[in-house]
Amino acid sequence: MPSASPPSKTVLARYRGNWQSEIDSAAIYRAMAAAEPQADLAALYRRLAQAEEGHALFWQRRLEQALGHPLQPRTSTRARVLIWLARRLGANAVLPTVMSQEADNRGSYDGQAETRSTTMPAQERSHARLLAHLSSRARHGWNGSRYAQLEGRHGASDGNALRAAVLGANDGLVSTFCLLMGAAGAQFSGSALLTTALAGALAGAGSMAMGEWISVQSARELYARQIAAEADELEQAPEEEREELALIYQAKGFSAEEAQAISHRVMAQHGSALDTLVREELGINPDELGGSPWAAAGTSFIVFLLGAAVPALPLLVLSGLRAVQACVAASGLGLLLIGMGITLFTGGSAWRSGLRQLAIGAAAAALTYGAGRWLATGLG
Repeated sequence: MPSASPPSKTVLARYRGNWQSEIDSAAIYRAMAAAEPQADLAALYRRLAQAEEGHALFWQRRLEQALGHPLQPRTSTRARVLIWLARRLGANAVLPTVMSQEADNRGSYDGQAETRSTTMPAQERSHARLLAHLSSRARHGWNGSRYAQLEGRHGASDGNALRAAVLGANDGLVSTFCLLMGAAGAQFSGSALLTTALAGALAGAGSMAMGEWISVQSARELYARQIAAEADELEQAPEEEREELALIYQAKGFSAEEAQAISHRVMAQHGSALDTLVREELGINPDELGGSPWAAAGTSFIVFLLGAAVPALPLLVLSGLRAVQACVAASGLGLLLIGMGITLFTGGSAWRSGLRQLAIGAAAAALTYGAGRWLATGLG
Protein backbone atom coordinates (compact mmCIF):
# COMPACT_ATOMS: atom_id res chain seq x y z
CA MET A 1 0.00 0.00 0.00
CA PRO A 2 1.59 3.33 -1.11
CA SER A 3 2.45 5.85 1.59
CA ALA A 4 0.57 9.12 1.82
CA SER A 5 2.06 12.01 -0.15
CA PRO A 6 3.87 14.66 1.90
CA PRO A 7 2.00 17.92 2.62
CA SER A 8 2.37 20.69 0.06
CA LYS A 9 4.23 23.93 0.75
CA THR A 10 0.90 25.68 1.28
CA VAL A 11 -0.20 23.13 3.86
CA LEU A 12 3.17 23.27 5.61
CA ALA A 13 2.93 27.06 5.73
CA ARG A 14 -0.50 26.72 7.35
CA TYR A 15 0.88 24.26 9.88
CA ARG A 16 3.69 26.67 10.73
CA GLY A 17 1.30 29.59 11.09
CA ASN A 18 -0.95 27.63 13.44
CA TRP A 19 2.02 26.37 15.43
CA GLN A 20 3.55 29.82 15.85
CA SER A 21 0.22 31.33 16.87
CA GLU A 22 -0.27 28.71 19.57
CA ILE A 23 3.33 29.06 20.82
CA ASP A 24 2.90 32.83 21.13
CA SER A 25 -0.48 32.58 22.84
CA ALA A 26 0.78 30.08 25.39
CA ALA A 27 3.84 32.18 26.22
CA ILE A 28 1.76 35.36 26.58
CA TYR A 29 -0.74 33.64 28.87
CA ARG A 30 2.13 32.34 31.01
CA ALA A 31 3.48 35.89 31.33
CA MET A 32 0.02 37.24 32.16
CA ALA A 33 -0.41 34.57 34.82
CA ALA A 34 2.92 35.50 36.39
CA ALA A 35 2.03 39.20 36.38
CA GLU A 36 -1.54 38.82 37.65
CA PRO A 37 -1.87 39.56 41.40
CA GLN A 38 -5.30 37.91 41.74
CA ALA A 39 -4.86 34.18 42.27
CA ASP A 40 -8.10 33.18 40.52
CA LEU A 41 -7.26 35.12 37.37
CA ALA A 42 -3.68 33.85 37.39
CA ALA A 43 -5.03 30.30 37.53
CA LEU A 44 -7.30 31.04 34.56
CA TYR A 45 -4.40 32.34 32.50
CA ARG A 46 -2.37 29.25 33.34
CA ARG A 47 -5.22 27.00 32.20
CA LEU A 48 -5.47 28.95 28.95
CA ALA A 49 -1.72 28.56 28.51
CA GLN A 50 -1.98 24.80 29.03
CA ALA A 51 -4.68 24.54 26.39
CA GLU A 52 -2.64 26.56 23.88
CA GLU A 53 0.45 24.46 24.64
CA GLY A 54 -1.56 21.36 23.78
CA HIS A 55 -2.60 22.96 20.49
CA ALA A 56 1.00 23.91 19.75
CA LEU A 57 2.13 20.32 20.35
CA PHE A 58 -0.59 19.11 17.98
CA TRP A 59 0.86 21.19 15.12
CA GLN A 60 4.48 20.56 16.07
CA ARG A 61 4.02 16.81 15.73
CA ARG A 62 2.53 17.22 12.27
CA LEU A 63 5.35 19.48 11.18
CA GLU A 64 8.02 17.16 12.54
CA GLN A 65 6.40 14.19 10.83
CA ALA A 66 6.31 16.03 7.52
CA LEU A 67 9.83 17.49 7.77
CA GLY A 68 11.51 14.46 9.32
CA HIS A 69 13.39 16.31 12.04
CA PRO A 70 12.61 17.79 15.48
CA LEU A 71 11.68 21.44 15.91
CA GLN A 72 12.43 23.93 18.68
CA PRO A 73 9.59 26.29 19.62
CA ARG A 74 10.43 30.01 19.59
CA THR A 75 8.21 32.98 20.36
CA SER A 76 7.81 35.71 17.76
CA THR A 77 9.02 39.28 18.19
CA ARG A 78 5.45 40.49 18.65
CA ALA A 79 4.85 37.96 21.43
CA ARG A 80 8.07 38.94 23.16
CA VAL A 81 7.01 42.59 23.17
CA LEU A 82 3.63 41.70 24.71
CA ILE A 83 5.35 39.52 27.30
CA TRP A 84 7.67 42.42 28.18
CA LEU A 85 4.67 44.74 28.58
CA ALA A 86 2.77 42.22 30.71
CA ARG A 87 5.73 41.78 33.05
CA ARG A 88 6.20 45.51 33.56
CA LEU A 89 2.69 46.93 33.29
CA GLY A 90 0.55 43.98 34.37
CA ALA A 91 -1.75 41.52 32.63
CA ASN A 92 -4.50 44.09 32.03
CA ALA A 93 -2.14 46.15 29.88
CA VAL A 94 -2.06 43.47 27.17
CA LEU A 95 -5.50 41.94 27.76
CA PRO A 96 -7.32 44.01 25.07
CA THR A 97 -4.71 43.04 22.47
CA VAL A 98 -4.90 39.37 23.40
CA MET A 99 -8.69 39.51 23.37
CA SER A 100 -8.66 41.00 19.86
CA GLN A 101 -6.31 38.27 18.66
CA GLU A 102 -8.50 35.54 20.14
CA ALA A 103 -11.56 37.10 18.52
CA ASP A 104 -9.82 37.07 15.13
CA ASN A 105 -8.76 33.43 15.57
CA ARG A 106 -11.99 32.06 17.05
CA GLY A 107 -13.04 30.42 13.79
CA SER A 108 -9.59 29.70 12.38
CA TYR A 109 -9.86 25.93 12.91
CA ASP A 110 -13.46 25.51 11.76
CA GLY A 111 -12.48 24.82 8.16
CA GLN A 112 -9.27 22.86 8.77
CA ALA A 113 -9.66 19.13 8.22
CA GLU A 114 -6.92 18.21 10.70
CA THR A 115 -8.89 19.63 13.66
CA ARG A 116 -12.35 18.47 12.61
CA SER A 117 -12.42 15.51 15.00
CA THR A 118 -10.79 17.40 17.89
CA THR A 119 -12.04 19.83 20.50
CA MET A 120 -9.70 22.56 19.26
CA PRO A 121 -12.32 24.59 17.31
CA ALA A 122 -14.65 24.64 20.32
CA GLN A 123 -11.77 25.59 22.62
CA GLU A 124 -10.76 28.52 20.41
CA ARG A 125 -14.32 29.87 20.45
CA SER A 126 -14.41 29.34 24.20
CA HIS A 127 -11.16 31.27 24.66
CA ALA A 128 -12.47 34.19 22.61
CA ARG A 129 -15.65 34.47 24.68
CA LEU A 130 -13.79 34.12 27.96
CA LEU A 131 -11.26 36.81 27.01
CA ALA A 132 -14.14 39.14 26.12
CA HIS A 133 -15.56 38.63 29.63
CA LEU A 134 -12.19 39.19 31.25
CA SER A 135 -11.52 42.32 29.20
CA SER A 136 -14.91 43.72 30.18
CA ARG A 137 -14.13 42.97 33.80
CA ALA A 138 -10.80 44.77 33.53
CA ARG A 139 -12.45 47.87 32.09
CA HIS A 140 -15.46 48.16 34.37
CA GLY A 141 -15.06 45.86 37.33
CA TRP A 142 -17.66 43.30 38.42
CA ASN A 143 -20.57 44.99 40.07
CA GLY A 144 -24.33 44.97 39.98
CA SER A 145 -24.57 46.72 36.63
CA ARG A 146 -22.12 44.32 35.00
CA TYR A 147 -24.10 41.31 36.22
CA ALA A 148 -27.25 42.93 34.88
CA GLN A 149 -25.63 43.42 31.49
CA LEU A 150 -24.75 39.74 31.34
CA GLU A 151 -28.40 38.95 31.85
CA GLY A 152 -29.37 40.63 28.60
CA ARG A 153 -27.51 42.87 26.21
CA HIS A 154 -30.53 44.87 25.17
CA GLY A 155 -32.67 44.42 28.27
CA ALA A 156 -32.72 48.09 29.11
CA SER A 157 -33.31 49.14 32.64
CA ASP A 158 -35.89 51.75 33.49
CA GLY A 159 -33.16 54.39 33.54
CA ASN A 160 -31.98 53.47 30.05
CA ALA A 161 -35.55 53.50 28.73
CA LEU A 162 -36.12 56.95 30.21
CA ARG A 163 -32.88 58.20 28.70
CA ALA A 164 -33.91 56.89 25.27
CA ALA A 165 -37.27 58.63 25.62
CA VAL A 166 -35.64 61.96 26.48
CA LEU A 167 -33.24 61.72 23.52
CA GLY A 168 -36.04 60.64 21.17
CA ALA A 169 -38.14 63.61 22.18
CA ASN A 170 -35.11 65.84 21.62
CA ASP A 171 -34.78 64.50 18.06
CA GLY A 172 -38.41 65.27 17.34
CA LEU A 173 -38.21 68.77 18.80
CA VAL A 174 -34.95 69.83 17.13
CA SER A 175 -35.73 68.44 13.68
CA THR A 176 -39.23 69.96 13.56
CA PHE A 177 -38.07 73.28 15.01
CA CYS A 178 -35.29 73.59 12.45
CA LEU A 179 -37.61 72.59 9.63
CA LEU A 180 -40.12 75.26 10.67
CA MET A 181 -37.41 77.92 10.94
CA GLY A 182 -36.27 77.09 7.43
CA ALA A 183 -39.84 77.42 6.19
CA ALA A 184 -40.31 80.66 8.13
CA GLY A 185 -37.11 82.03 6.59
CA ALA A 186 -38.55 81.24 3.18
CA GLN A 187 -41.65 83.22 4.23
CA PHE A 188 -44.16 80.37 3.96
CA SER A 189 -47.75 81.19 4.76
CA GLY A 190 -49.33 80.14 8.06
CA SER A 191 -51.09 77.15 6.51
CA ALA A 192 -47.90 76.12 4.73
CA LEU A 193 -45.99 76.27 8.02
CA LEU A 194 -48.54 74.05 9.69
CA THR A 195 -48.47 71.60 6.78
CA THR A 196 -44.68 71.58 6.89
CA ALA A 197 -44.70 70.85 10.62
CA LEU A 198 -47.20 68.01 10.24
CA ALA A 199 -45.42 66.44 7.27
CA GLY A 200 -42.00 66.78 8.89
CA ALA A 201 -43.16 65.31 12.18
CA LEU A 202 -44.82 62.32 10.54
CA ALA A 203 -41.85 61.72 8.22
CA GLY A 204 -39.37 61.92 11.07
CA ALA A 205 -41.46 59.71 13.36
CA GLY A 206 -41.94 57.15 10.60
CA SER A 207 -38.23 57.10 9.83
CA MET A 208 -37.37 56.68 13.51
CA ALA A 209 -39.91 53.88 13.92
CA MET A 210 -38.68 52.02 10.85
CA GLY A 211 -35.06 52.33 11.91
CA GLU A 212 -35.86 51.07 15.40
CA TRP A 213 -37.91 48.14 14.03
CA ILE A 214 -35.10 47.09 11.70
CA SER A 215 -32.51 47.44 14.47
CA VAL A 216 -34.40 45.35 17.02
CA GLN A 217 -35.58 42.74 14.50
CA SER A 218 -32.05 42.32 13.13
CA ALA A 219 -30.75 41.87 16.67
CA ARG A 220 -33.44 39.25 17.39
CA GLU A 221 -32.52 37.28 14.27
CA LEU A 222 -28.83 37.44 15.14
CA TYR A 223 -29.52 36.28 18.70
CA ALA A 224 -31.65 33.40 17.43
CA ARG A 225 -28.77 32.21 15.23
CA GLN A 226 -26.33 32.51 18.12
CA ILE A 227 -28.62 30.50 20.39
CA ALA A 228 -28.97 27.79 17.73
CA ALA A 229 -25.18 27.64 17.40
CA GLU A 230 -24.82 27.42 21.18
CA ALA A 231 -27.34 24.56 21.28
CA ASP A 232 -25.33 22.72 18.64
CA GLU A 233 -22.09 23.22 20.59
CA LEU A 234 -23.81 21.96 23.75
CA GLU A 235 -24.91 18.85 21.88
CA GLN A 236 -21.55 18.20 20.20
CA ALA A 237 -19.12 19.13 22.99
CA PRO A 238 -20.90 19.21 26.37
CA GLU A 239 -17.69 18.78 28.36
CA GLU A 240 -16.11 21.77 26.65
CA GLU A 241 -19.18 23.86 27.37
CA ARG A 242 -19.15 22.80 31.02
CA GLU A 243 -15.51 23.77 31.33
CA GLU A 244 -16.16 27.09 29.65
CA LEU A 245 -19.02 27.83 32.01
CA ALA A 246 -16.77 27.05 34.97
CA LEU A 247 -14.16 29.49 33.64
CA ILE A 248 -16.78 32.21 33.29
CA TYR A 249 -17.91 31.75 36.88
CA GLN A 250 -14.28 31.91 37.98
CA ALA A 251 -13.91 35.15 36.08
CA LYS A 252 -16.87 36.48 38.06
CA GLY A 253 -14.98 35.88 41.27
CA PHE A 254 -16.00 32.37 42.35
CA SER A 255 -13.29 30.01 43.47
CA ALA A 256 -12.29 27.17 41.15
CA GLU A 257 -14.13 24.63 43.31
CA GLU A 258 -17.29 26.75 43.48
CA ALA A 259 -17.21 27.39 39.74
CA GLN A 260 -16.83 23.69 38.97
CA ALA A 261 -19.68 22.78 41.33
CA ILE A 262 -22.01 25.38 39.78
CA SER A 263 -21.17 24.33 36.23
CA HIS A 264 -21.80 20.65 37.07
CA ARG A 265 -25.22 21.49 38.53
CA VAL A 266 -26.16 23.63 35.56
CA MET A 267 -25.07 21.09 32.97
CA ALA A 268 -26.95 18.28 34.70
CA GLN A 269 -30.21 19.69 33.29
CA HIS A 270 -30.08 20.19 29.52
CA GLY A 271 -32.82 22.82 29.34
CA SER A 272 -31.43 25.03 32.05
CA ALA A 273 -27.91 24.41 30.73
CA LEU A 274 -28.71 26.01 27.36
CA ASP A 275 -30.55 28.87 29.04
CA THR A 276 -27.62 29.56 31.36
CA LEU A 277 -24.98 29.25 28.64
CA VAL A 278 -26.89 31.67 26.43
CA ARG A 279 -27.15 34.19 29.25
CA GLU A 280 -23.62 33.81 30.58
CA GLU A 281 -21.61 33.28 27.39
CA LEU A 282 -23.55 35.36 24.88
CA GLY A 283 -25.09 37.93 27.23
CA ILE A 284 -28.53 37.26 25.73
CA ASN A 285 -31.82 36.98 27.59
CA PRO A 286 -33.54 34.16 25.65
CA ASP A 287 -36.94 35.18 27.04
CA GLU A 288 -36.74 38.61 25.41
CA LEU A 289 -34.18 38.45 22.56
CA GLY A 290 -33.82 42.22 22.72
CA GLY A 291 -37.53 42.98 23.07
CA SER A 292 -40.38 43.41 20.61
CA PRO A 293 -39.54 45.29 17.39
CA TRP A 294 -43.14 46.49 17.14
CA ALA A 295 -43.12 47.88 20.67
CA ALA A 296 -39.80 49.60 20.00
CA ALA A 297 -41.06 51.07 16.74
CA GLY A 298 -44.32 52.25 18.30
CA THR A 299 -42.55 53.84 21.24
CA SER A 300 -40.09 55.65 18.98
CA PHE A 301 -42.93 56.92 16.81
CA ILE A 302 -44.88 58.33 19.76
CA VAL A 303 -41.88 59.84 21.56
CA PHE A 304 -40.71 61.58 18.39
CA LEU A 305 -44.19 63.05 17.84
CA LEU A 306 -44.32 64.32 21.42
CA GLY A 307 -41.09 66.21 20.86
CA ALA A 308 -42.25 67.50 17.48
CA ALA A 309 -45.47 68.80 19.05
CA VAL A 310 -43.57 71.41 21.11
CA PRO A 311 -42.69 73.71 18.17
CA ALA A 312 -45.78 72.76 16.14
CA LEU A 313 -48.60 73.38 18.66
CA PRO A 314 -48.38 77.22 18.60
CA LEU A 315 -49.20 77.09 14.88
CA LEU A 316 -52.63 75.68 15.73
CA VAL A 317 -53.74 78.71 17.72
CA LEU A 318 -51.66 81.59 16.37
CA SER A 319 -50.75 82.96 12.97
CA GLY A 320 -48.19 85.17 11.32
CA LEU A 321 -45.24 86.55 13.22
CA ARG A 322 -46.79 85.73 16.60
CA ALA A 323 -46.95 82.04 15.64
CA VAL A 324 -43.26 82.01 14.68
CA GLN A 325 -42.31 83.82 17.89
CA ALA A 326 -44.36 81.39 19.98
CA CYS A 327 -42.73 78.47 18.15
CA VAL A 328 -39.27 79.85 18.97
CA ALA A 329 -40.20 80.42 22.63
CA ALA A 330 -41.77 76.98 23.08
CA SER A 331 -38.84 75.27 21.37
CA GLY A 332 -36.34 77.20 23.45
CA LEU A 333 -38.07 76.20 26.67
CA GLY A 334 -38.27 72.60 25.50
CA LEU A 335 -34.57 72.51 24.63
CA LEU A 336 -33.68 74.00 28.01
CA LEU A 337 -35.75 71.40 29.88
CA ILE A 338 -34.39 68.50 27.81
CA GLY A 339 -30.83 69.66 28.42
CA MET A 340 -31.50 69.84 32.14
CA GLY A 341 -33.17 66.41 32.04
CA ILE A 342 -30.11 64.84 30.41
CA THR A 343 -28.12 65.58 33.56
CA LEU A 344 -30.22 62.94 35.34
CA PHE A 345 -28.08 60.40 33.48
CA THR A 346 -24.80 62.27 33.02
CA GLY A 347 -24.54 64.28 36.24
CA GLY A 348 -23.11 67.79 36.24
CA SER A 349 -24.81 71.16 36.26
CA ALA A 350 -28.43 71.13 35.09
CA TRP A 351 -28.34 74.80 34.05
CA ARG A 352 -25.10 74.40 32.14
CA SER A 353 -26.41 71.41 30.25
CA GLY A 354 -29.74 73.10 29.58
CA LEU A 355 -28.15 76.30 28.28
CA ARG A 356 -25.76 74.29 26.12
CA GLN A 357 -28.67 72.38 24.61
CA LEU A 358 -30.50 75.67 24.01
CA ALA A 359 -27.46 77.23 22.32
CA ILE A 360 -26.94 74.25 20.00
CA GLY A 361 -30.61 74.14 19.04
CA ALA A 362 -30.70 77.89 18.46
CA ALA A 363 -27.62 77.72 16.24
CA ALA A 364 -29.14 74.93 14.15
CA ALA A 365 -32.43 76.84 13.83
CA ALA A 366 -30.62 80.04 12.85
CA LEU A 367 -28.73 78.12 10.17
CA THR A 368 -31.89 76.70 8.63
CA TYR A 369 -33.67 80.07 8.90
CA GLY A 370 -30.79 81.72 7.04
CA ALA A 371 -30.82 78.97 4.42
CA GLY A 372 -34.56 79.48 3.93
CA ARG A 373 -34.12 83.24 3.50
CA TRP A 374 -31.29 82.75 1.04
CA LEU A 375 -33.25 80.21 -1.04
CA ALA A 376 -36.35 82.40 -1.05
CA THR A 377 -34.32 85.40 -2.21
CA GLY A 378 -32.37 83.43 -4.79
CA LEU A 379 -35.41 81.65 -6.24
CA GLY A 380 -37.53 84.75 -6.14
